[in-house]
Amino acid sequence: MARQQEPARPPARAPKSRAARRTAAAVTAALVAAAPALSAAPNAAADSDGADTLTIAASQPVDSLSPFLAQRLISTSVHRLAYDYLTNYDPETNEPIPGLAESWKTSEDGLTWTYTIRDGATWSDGEPVTAEDAAWTFTTMMEDAGAATANGNFVANFESVEAVDATTLRIELKQPQATMLALDVPIVPKHVWEDVGDYSSFDNDEFPIVGSGPFVITDHEPNQSITLKANEDYWRDPPKFDRLVFRYMPELDAQVEALRAGEVSFVSGLTPAQADALKGTENITVNTASGKRFQGFTINPGARTRDGEEFGDGHPALQDRVLRRAIMRAIDKDEIVESVYGGYAEAAGGYIPARYDTYHWKPDASQRLDFDPDAANEMLDEAGYERGENGVRVSPDGDPLKLRMHVHNDRPDYVAMGKLLVERLADIGIEVENRTVDPGVLSDALHSGEYDLIFTGWTVNPDPDYVLGIHTCGALPTEPGTMRSDAYFCDKDYDRLYKEQLAAYDDPEGRAAAVEKMQAILYDEAVVNVLTYADTLEAYRSDQIASIQVQPDPGGNIWGQDGHWSWSSAVPAADSRAGASVSPWVLAGAGAVVLVAAGAGVYLVRRRAAGAEDRE
Repeated sequence: MARQQEPARPPARAPKSRAARRTAAAVTAALVAAAPALSAAPNAAADSDGADTLTIAASQPVDSLSPFLAQRLISTSVHRLAYDYLTNYDPETNEPIPGLAESWKTSEDGLTWTYTIRDGATWSDGEPVTAEDAAWTFTTMMEDAGAATANGNFVANFESVEAVDATTLRIELKQPQATMLALDVPIVPKHVWEDVGDYSSFDNDEFPIVGSGPFVITDHEPNQSITLKANEDYWRDPPKFDRLVFRYMPELDAQVEALRAGEVSFVSGLTPAQADALKGTENITVNTASGKRFQGFTINPGARTRDGEEFGDGHPALQDRVLRRAIMRAIDKDEIVESVYGGYAEAAGGYIPARYDTYHWKPDASQRLDFDPDAANEMLDEAGYERGENGVRVSPDGDPLKLRMHVHNDRPDYVAMGKLLVERLADIGIEVENRTVDPGVLSDALHSGEYDLIFTGWTVNPDPDYVLGIHTCGALPTEPGTMRSDAYFCDKDYDRLYKEQLAAYDDPEGRAAAVEKMQAILYDEAVVNVLTYADTLEAYRSDQIASIQVQPDPGGNIWGQDGHWSWSSAVPAADSRAGASVSPWVLAGAGAVVLVAAGAGVYLVRRRAAGAEDRE
């Protein structure tokens, strides 16, 4: 379809300051704030049965309750609450701290890691947690491809795993591995899982689900809610809330109104206008944190399996690096920061958000694909992409540049970015069909390779290994539909650097250098395209939640990949202990969780995830 004639676009403008860019959001917020507010329930956290319930609005439905399969942020966040990991992240510094493993040591060559599993930890059915459970979890992932779907990259370098005795776990590596204190793998109970026949299809939906974390999953209503209760026998002190409920609410506006009415305790993924409006609302606290996620899109370079089998129907011209790079030069990231996020974001370059300064990377002047539509048009002219009579370019092979773009319909920021991309790509002769669709439709298109451009986003952990690993050649699908990646990216130099950073367990500077080079490759190839690092905008009912841990502290977010500390530290407003200083080391549980999937709420797909990482 031919594009209507538009006025000539003004030349690229100088970036405005962050403060200046927030003006538009503030104006909109004022209008929102002027609307009459709904009356809030005095304390909806207290249920009729006297239990304190923390209700969390979520914008993403669970993909699986199996720790071996789950990739979405909502699912992996729940698993953080229901299962223990060998280590956790310090809630203030993000540094590794003891978890199920109370201590560890490594050999001089870095190939042998020995963990001491804490004595006294129990599964929620009363059975003891032992090193045998951890050994069985890791070994099963090593030996069964179905069990390695979500987290297989963590064990790909393992030679063997052994339970020396009930409290001693030994892992032998093929090569030194820098992630041995950041193995984001839920440890599952061997006595429950060893009789499962097919790990690739088992959804772990027999309630209550046996786990060892501060919460126990007691119910799941698909596309409605997930409920968890506090694990009173957790090895740390139990949570202060009796229940957590994650309610699935697909509309962000509905989430905000539910928060105003006191029907939910917490919402995330707020728009700038919503956040600014809520700041003036009684009994509501807004938390603004620097982004630990990136927002962007990937380009289909030709879907294929690890064995090279091609599938899907991606536009063949997108295999041309020149075209992919021209697409990036047509996009104004500062415009996105201003018009979509109202200044509550940062224009992105590298794959790792600026929050993680050790691994953050920015392209230098010689590498930058800055917004320059004239340069993009010149690149395409020189590469033989001629414009047709309707203004749409045609590839040298005769294929019109008409591309499909899949965008999450439950993310207002993505919907807005999608509309901008349609306009900007039209300026360089590319016609885009904007398919704003349900996340399930988008996921199906990704796994079948039936897309051209597709929106993505990952939550990045303090250790970036997972979110980097999803772009290795090993992350390509073994067969269509089994992929761990979101870009069908495969590059030998990238793989070499991935192995190099993984082996640099005793060389942090060398590892950081390798990670920066990997990001440079992703940027240069323009298959994985990061647009922004949006601030995390969250709000909670202060008449329901007296206090809650942010991570890192100060300046961090409440809902993140490691939501363990936030929900287990939360203190009910009616609790007599609410005024006391609460240590996150003491608070380990939170009651039952209800997941609400809302428009732009907490919508992520795991690690990819940056699950560690979580993907959208």
